[in-house]
Amino acid sequence: MVEPTVPTSDSTETAGTENAKNHFAKAVEEAKAGAQALAEEYRGKLNKTTGDLSEEAKSRSEEAKGKANAFAADAKVKATEYANEGKARTSKAIVGLSKAIDENVSLIDDKVGKKYGDYARTASKSMQSAATKLDEKTLDELGEDAKQFVRTSPGMAVGMAVAAGFVLGRIFKGK
Repeated sequence: MVEPTVPTSDSTETAGTENAKNHFAKAVEEAKAGAQALAEEYRGKLNKTTGDLSEEAKSRSEEAKGKANAFAADAKVKATEYANEGKARTSKAIVGLSKAIDENVSLIDDKVGKKYGDYARTASKSMQSAATKLDEKTLDELGEDAKQFVRTSPGMAVGMAVAAGFVLGRIFKGK
């Protein structure tokens, strides 16, 4: 009869080690698969959140642009109103000065002479003409006239700007 083979401790250990290795390899494979699935899930969530935040940012950006455009339009309307008001006041002041000269022209004739009285009359008529032209023109037309003046007489324009700056500086220096 044949004697049954009794596994030696070496072959049992080898079979046990192989089983443990296989078990461990399967556990590692399952862990990797789980980690990959979890990573994919979080990538999806991240992409969705990023998309949501991007849409929110675009929405708020468009809203801010709309508000800024509305504010700019309101500011333009107000600036135009103030400019028209300033134009009307300037015209009124020129007419007032012209009338004051007209009222005092006889005094100039008597005190200084007829020649200087004629100068005052001419200046008064020029002022009235300028006030009338100022009333008739729009702000855009006045802007174009100013640009044309600067192009044709840049030296005079700079001199007038310096003089206006000096006068404004003196006016606001006291305040």
